[in-house]
Amino acid sequence: MSRQRLPLNPAGERLEALLRQRIVYLDGAMGTMIQQLKLQEQDYRGDRFKDHPGQLKGNNDLLVITKPSVVRDIHRAYLDAGADILETNTFNGTSIAMEDYAMTHLVRELNTEAVKVAREAVDAFKAANPGKDAFVAGAIGPTNKTLSMSRDVNDSSKRDVTFAQVRDAYREQVDALIDAGADLILCETVFDTLVLKAAVFAIDEAFEARGFRLPLMISGTITDQSGRTLTGQTTEAFWNSVRHAQPISIGMNCALGGEQMRPHIAELAKKADIYVSCYPNAGLPNPLSPTGFPEGPEDTAAILETFARDGLVNILGGCCGTTPGHIAAIRRRTEKYPTRVPGEVRPALKLAGLEALNIVGGPGTFVNVGERTNVAGSKIFKGHIEKNDYRAALGVAKQQIEAGATVIDINFDAGLLDGVAAMTKYLNMAATEPDITKVPFMIDSSNFDIVEAGLRCVQGKAIVNSISLKEGHAEFVRRARLCRRYGAAMIVMAFDEQGQAATLADKVRICVRAYGILTEEAGVDPQDIIFDANILTVGTGMAEHNRYALDFIEAVTEIKRLCPGARTSGGLSNVSFSFQGNNKVREAIHSVFLYHAIKAGLDMAIVNAGM
Repeated sequence: MSRQRLPLNPAGERLEALLRQRIVYLDGAMGTMIQQLKLQEQDYRGDRFKDHPGQLKGNNDLLVITKPSVVRDIHRAYLDAGADILETNTFNGTSIAMEDYAMTHLVRELNTEAVKVAREAVDAFKAANPGKDAFVAGAIGPTNKTLSMSRDVNDSSKRDVTFAQVRDAYREQVDALIDAGADLILCETVFDTLVLKAAVFAIDEAFEARGFRLPLMISGTITDQSGRTLTGQTTEAFWNSVRHAQPISIGMNCALGGEQMRPHIAELAKKADIYVSCYPNAGLPNPLSPTGFPEGPEDTAAILETFARDGLVNILGGCCGTTPGHIAAIRRRTEKYPTRVPGEVRPALKLAGLEALNIVGGPGTFVNVGERTNVAGSKIFKGHIEKNDYRAALGVAKQQIEAGATVIDINFDAGLLDGVAAMTKYLNMAATEPDITKVPFMIDSSNFDIVEAGLRCVQGKAIVNSISLKEGHAEFVRRARLCRRYGAAMIVMAFDEQGQAATLADKVRICVRAYGILTEEAGVDPQDIIFDANILTVGTGMAEHNRYALDFIEAVTEIKRLCPGARTSGGLSNVSFSFQGNNKVREAIHSVFLYHAIKAGLDMAIVNAGM
């Protein structure tokens, strides 16, 4: 797939045109409206499920089968109130969420019927209001599982589900929503970015299988006054982690009221170069209120009016506690304001752990990548892993960060070690350590199965180390597309089918060739490409090695000139390997080499941050 994206569906083109013209309005809460109807167990069961084991009351998604008129009437009420976009009643429409009700077999039917009911409401509204448009968004919730945290206090590496299981569950839902005719996809109430990344992976696969795409809206949730998601990410880190999905909008919903949400929306409005959405709860929960939330329509509308007035938003709506009255008031008070115009943002390699790391290049932005969490490069780290002392191995990562590393390189390539299992366990445990997972991870392996295992454990935006043309053109493209689909940047080694580039000419030739393939065939953003032109050993006594350091430094300059947007990196310790055991000499060589390489444009290097 090239950087020319798949064609957009016709409804998506209409939505994009509308977003350029004015603020667009989402509907409000489905659950709040259903709750006010005080439905009973029999209403959920109907005749079809009268003998189904277990309680079904509360399974609101089921109502599209047993009480479709209830859902259709709520949809129509929101359209009449001014909503442009209806969300399907499918927040829990995955096999993972439906497992609580022993209804996993109904996933496709539930999603299909939900789109049908919403479409009926839209068609009836458009028939009664010629010239007005409305859209059906296939709503995708976060499931009731997390991939970034353990529920077992005795084992922080344990997860209830795997990335692959979550991805497959979302694929089933997405396929049903698209096939039923949804106009766009909305991933909402995201509290664990890794779960969202599994959804995005499935969505991207579904689009590619059909040869067209739907607009994708993404909406996260800041859970409390800490300003972070439940799994610990800041707003900017969340955005950096999901940019690869190329959504039509990024925003926030649920958990907070509009007042508490404002700083996070303001940050997105400043840092995102796409449309921004906001649909808050009607204040913070209040069990004494009829809706469970304190704000009436005018209260919420008055708050969101300031968002529109200050040019922060493109899409407005409501979440928990909001009603058609809220949507009507929001639209009435905000439609007079112009929609936000997405601004230009400074090009950068945008990485993330729990916190964002933006590498713009140039003086003062050099990045130290800690190398000691590597079984091939650290006897201490390898010893901890061989003893199954992963807690001590996490201490090595902490030491590297404390010593100045802003990215951590993690490698489990050892002959007798199960690299997939070790990478998975280590990263799952690291995910629960904020002092470690605050920085981006570099997933390092010559075995791409281990790389994939690592990418399935990281909620932030990681770097893959590495891919190359050594395995051939087709495999290079396959791996690059997978890195992109997982949302990772990638180090590209200066190798091709003939071997490792040693000379200046070969380094530049291979990297330029790889850049063209990545940007034109694999769909990779140039900012996510990091070239490693091979730092080779000097001081060997062999004349043909005398230019190795100079060739690398000169290659950095040429690669960055010929490959706009790409970054450069290298493994620093290689240059002084001839002086192994003489740390003073090695440190001096490293200092001189880095001085000149950074001046030439080197953006990062894998180093022992403690030296």
